[in-house]
Amino acid sequence: MKLNYFNFKQYGKSILMTNDFGKYMFVSKEDFRKILSLDVDRESELYESLIEKKMIYDESDLEYSSINKYALREIKGHVNVATSLHIFVVTTVCNMSCIYCQANNGVESSYLIMNKEMAEKAVDIALQSPEQSLCFEFQGGEPLVNYDIIKHIVQYAEIHKENHEIAYTVVTNLTLLNDEMLDFFVQYSFGISTSVDGSELVHNNNRPYADGSGTFKKVINSVERVRKAGLQVGAIETTTRFSLNFPKEIVHTYVDMGFESIFIRPLTPLGKAAKGWEKIGYSSEEFIEFYQQALDELIEINKAGRFIKEDHAAILLRRIRGDFMNYMELRSPCGAGVGQLAYYADGNIFTCDEGRMLHEMGQSTFQLGNVYNNTYADLINNSVCKTVCASSVLETIPTCCDCVYQPYCGTCPVVNYALDGDVIEKQPRGYKCRVYSGILDYLFSKFYENDEETMRILNSWSD
Repeated sequence: MKLNYFNFKQYGKSILMTNDFGKYMFVSKEDFRKILSLDVDRESELYESLIEKKMIYDESDLEYSSINKYALREIKGHVNVATSLHIFVVTTVCNMSCIYCQANNGVESSYLIMNKEMAEKAVDIALQSPEQSLCFEFQGGEPLVNYDIIKHIVQYAEIHKENHEIAYTVVTNLTLLNDEMLDFFVQYSFGISTSVDGSELVHNNNRPYADGSGTFKKVINSVERVRKAGLQVGAIETTTRFSLNFPKEIVHTYVDMGFESIFIRPLTPLGKAAKGWEKIGYSSEEFIEFYQQALDELIEINKAGRFIKEDHAAILLRRIRGDFMNYMELRSPCGAGVGQLAYYADGNIFTCDEGRMLHEMGQSTFQLGNVYNNTYADLINNSVCKTVCASSVLETIPTCCDCVYQPYCGTCPVVNYALDGDVIEKQPRGYKCRVYSGILDYLFSKFYENDEETMRILNSWSD
């Protein structure tokens, strides 16, 4: 009997163990001492569980590595996938004035509009990616302000895509949507992503028009129009200090609007959110308290027969179950550059969405090049791209490498840089770390309690 590498933490009266395969198990303190002492009865259920969960092994090191190398390669399969997500920031103009908007800061006196030449060159670079399946995501500002360029990019890409398969997504507040746009989105099977921050009271507080009037009713009507046209629409909830008072109301707004999922997202301390943090921000502990209340309500709604999941939890649950989907923010290394690129409205290219947001705050640290002078190979070989990759390998980061949640988590070098001036967090367990640890603590507490109905619901979220 030999010990495999594993991380652990005390969990109630038990010990939670996890390993690089993403396997986990709870054991008593007494059994944990037996494990560390290599004193587990080979005929016991504990021994069988430890073997099954790959916490221990009997083979030689070489034989064990040979048997399990393919499983580990599958878990890290994203490192063999070229850049698949290409974000086109087609404008910085917006008709709304969200209180936390990351994109509306720093350059707000000089709004930008992507032109055709710039757009075509960006597409040319995206199509140089050796990855066959690509996703083109359109952002702003409000991207529908520059709808003509969205249309041109799609038509240009369809002509030049050769062997690539391209899925299209637009991240929009939906207030400018008209019939022509909707017909075009239907024609190319667009994914539609919008923002709904909760009830009319909460949403209008967080996401008003530029003149201060409410947008909630317009968004509701547009969501219905998109659905009637046969397209799927997903929504993100961004949590502000004001939102913290309304976890149940926010959840029930999504139920009333007919959504089957809600993406509960904490504020990212970039852009306006960073400047106004004392007014609209909060501690990670305050967010986790809100998040737990929202998830408890979601579970109760599911128990009553209405399916609705929380997307953050669903992604983590899938990873815990062994489905290491290629979610850019929760992978090691992160998806910046090698997984996604952001083509900004001025022609500059950044490692990721967060990298271009930092640019809007006046720091171009994560710029890889521009559409006029660089190729895809130039961008990937850029030292900034390499630095971001190297600094987001959790297995090499102090406090991450031995964390029990390391197999399921990720880090963001851009946010680290914005907060600490370094791509690696200078302070152990920073804001983002505490948020994800808090979410995972909550999920594993449900596993620990092992309530049959709750487990059935959580399993349905990860299907």
